[in-house]
Amino acid sequence: MARPIKWRKVCCLPERNRFGPIGTSSQENNIIKMTVDEYEAIRLIDLLGFTQEECAKQMSVARTTVQGIYAEARKKLAQSLVNGKILLIEGGEYRLCDGLGNGCGRGCRRRRH
Repeated sequence: MARPIKWRKVCCLPERNRFGPIGTSSQENNIIKMTVDEYEAIRLIDLLGFTQEECAKQMSVARTTVQGIYAEARKKLAQSLVNGKILLIEGGEYRLCDGLGNGCGRGCRRRRH
């Protein structure tokens, strides 16, 4: 029996989910797909300066899980930049937080003050 999915807590969806060179075709072989939870790891670690441990706590997963998510996200960013491919952010194993501060700390964009 497979292990049940551990949903990653995400505090916000990206404002835009498609990035890439102008005038590039949208053919399937020209698109890199990044999941929403990979986007959240990049947002927390690279933009907000979280450690992997802080990111793991925020996303309600193990640090080793964040390490894997983050490594895959960085690889996809590099592929998009270096190879001039479209980056599309969608899907993944995540649930949005409720925005009420329940377990969310700094970095939660949905938090009500």
